Amino acid sequence: MSLDFLPLSALSTLPVRAAALTFLVVVPGCTSLPRLALPTAGPTVDQIAPAPPVANGIQVPLVDLTLAVANQQRSLGRRPLFSEVWAGSQPETGTAGPGDFLEVSIWEAPPATLFSSGSTDLRAPNTGSRVVTIPEQMIDAEGVINVPFAGAIKVSGRSQTGIENEIVQRLRGLAHKPQVLVRVTRNVTRNVTIVGEVAQSLRMPLTAKGERLLDALAAAGGVRQPVAKMTLQVTRDSRVHGLPLDTIISDPLQNIALRPGDVITAIHQPFSLTVLGATAQNAELNFETQGISLAQAIARAGGLQDARADPRGVFVFRYEATQDAPAPVVYRLDLSQPGSFLIAQTFPMKHRDVMYVANAPAAELQKFLNLIGSTIIPVAAVRTLAP
Repeated sequence: MSLDFLPLSALSTLPVRAAALTFLVVVPGCTSLPRLALPTAGPTVDQIAPAPPVANGIQVPLVDLTLAVANQQRSLGRRPLFSEVWAGSQPETGTAGPGDFLEVSIWEAPPATLFSSGSTDLRAPNTGSRVVTIPEQMIDAEGVINVPFAGAIKVSGRSQTGIENEIVQRLRGLAHKPQVLVRVTRNVTRNVTIVGEVAQSLRMPLTAKGERLLDALAAAGGVRQPVAKMTLQVTRDSRVHGLPLDTIISDPLQNIALRPGDVITAIHQPFSLTVLGATAQNAELNFETQGISLAQAIARAGGLQDARADPRGVFVFRYEATQDAPAPVVYRLDLSQPGSFLIAQTFPMKHRDVMYVANAPAAELQKFLNLIGSTIIPVAAVRTLAP
């Protein structure tokens, strides 16, 4: 049946209430209704569910969200922790490496036999001990320096105490009760680099203290963006891994010991998702680098509109990473089921996701009736009041 089943002149003679009742009766059998362009925020559940959308000629899979699917997505989206990637990583205890410069000072108790021509140690005037300071020398490619009367000493990767003890052992019998002090004058190899969204990019020398990740961040003056939106990326040898700064601060195990050559990059990552449809707020929502769940996304959008939303039609449109190219997929959640709220708490949202909530069928009908009420019924009322 078509909407033109009744002449307008005949309709105009009906009372207002009769005209409204006529449209209520006729609407279900109207074959012309589907061709009406009613205002809407997007497709309904029935338009998406029976035939999933097609993008670039490819039918997009529609996946019903279950707890198993939500747990799988949560597992796939989990970042490896620093404590897992670099399990058992400990601070490097070596003092210096090839390219660094060392200074060696040797004390000899009186009567001095080997270094008798050395200068008197003014810091110990009552002992008459002699001190000889060997000019600083660069550690060669093999990690070796040369000390007079002691010969070639392997110093690369060794502690300061270990180097001093070896020189003392080699001088024993040549010098009278020798004592040795080794000092790094120029540190070239034992540094880490901090760059990115920090107050000051710099190269930080490592000491015997065993500096950790947050020590380097503090040395650079901290981050320039909110902590919740920052990721710290560590490049070590050929491995690159990043974690939200929140995670590193809250979990001491992720505050890993630094190694020479590490590059720390502070990255500002303003993750966001788009919310459309029957929610209290349609907008682009920013979220933390730690991520949020579907339940949190719904809450931040103000929840579903009670007068419009179809709780069966909460959809997440996403491009999943694959080996070839990102593949589109649509996830559907039926919030009319109480257990779905637990699923929504588990399902993780990703950067650039689109969350869409469909209108309820009754809301579409109400729009049509409002359209009728705003056009035909006023005409009928005017004709009724006319003499």
